Amino acid sequence: MRTMPKVLVVRFSAIGDIILTTPVVRCLKQQRGAEIHYLTKRAFAPVLASNPYIDQLLMIDNYVSEVSEHLRMEDFDYVIDLHHNLRSLQVKRLVKAPAFSFPKLNVEKWLLVNFKVDRMPDLHIVERYFKTVERLGVTYDGQGLDFYIDAAARAEAAPLMPAGPYIAMAIGAGLRTKCLEPDQMVTLARQIDLPVILLGGPQDRKVGEHIAGLCPRATNLAGKVSIGASAAVVDGASLLITPDTGLMHIAAALNTPVISVWGNTVPAFGMTPFYADHSNVPQAVIEVPGLPCRPCSKIGYDTCPRGHFRCIRQLPLDRIVNLVHNWLGNGDEVPDAASPSMEGG
Repeated sequence: MRTMPKVLVVRFSAIGDIILTTPVVRCLKQQRGAEIHYLTKRAFAPVLASNPYIDQLLMIDNYVSEVSEHLRMEDFDYVIDLHHNLRSLQVKRLVKAPAFSFPKLNVEKWLLVNFKVDRMPDLHIVERYFKTVERLGVTYDGQGLDFYIDAAARAEAAPLMPAGPYIAMAIGAGLRTKCLEPDQMVTLARQIDLPVILLGGPQDRKVGEHIAGLCPRATNLAGKVSIGASAAVVDGASLLITPDTGLMHIAAALNTPVISVWGNTVPAFGMTPFYADHSNVPQAVIEVPGLPCRPCSKIGYDTCPRGHFRCIRQLPLDRIVNLVHNWLGNGDEVPDAASPSMEGG
């Protein structure tokens, strides 16, 4: 066994989930001096490309077979499986090394979704990721998440950012039942007394143009800039308003204040914004408590399965506007980031 182990970390998707693995990567490097190889999908590689704790980034488009020869040739000491799905099982069969897998708690999630019985542990998913490496003597260092923005991404974003304070708003997510509706985002953009930069992927571009067309202070960058440039915009923002999506975790990694809105998913799944210990960066969780149909899925849907979409349509938009103005004004309602406020309608 080498003094400095060679470790393969596996997480294929998605942006937020990958960012949530970065404390494990950092602590493996700093506490064990590990040589870190990270296997992910090519579409998400930019999230990790500038991470200084990763020695080699391995990528697939769709199939593990794309890197199977390389995996067989590498003499890994350990596999850290932070995805725990069929693809990662293929990886563990290819790599003849001890493997440690992330506890996904699928039964507990199923109980919460289907019977509203909450057996989820009071642990953030980052803390659960660390269960995977505890047998290697690696522990969480309290330093939060990592996201590194390269010079090219900052240069891309610089001419698009206002000279003064502004708000960033993530307008999309992988599934629509996590997101505010366009008219709600128009209401927020009109009522917030600062420029608003709209962020999202290519699929969000038309919605962003619609919102910006109705709101003189809003600028649409959704689908127009790279993920790195979007991160640079978030880094410069006074705060981010966002659903449960990757930009929320990017903001936490960059110590940007977050107002997160929760639709069909719930904070009990353990994926709220995760800041460093003792951080004083404000955050707030906005949700509609007490809905008997929520959560309706551990991930989400394209449309509300019951048709009413109350988890989003009943969110208190005035409360979000008041939080923005209070955080950036007299600060009377700034919550402690270590204990996020739970707002409801």
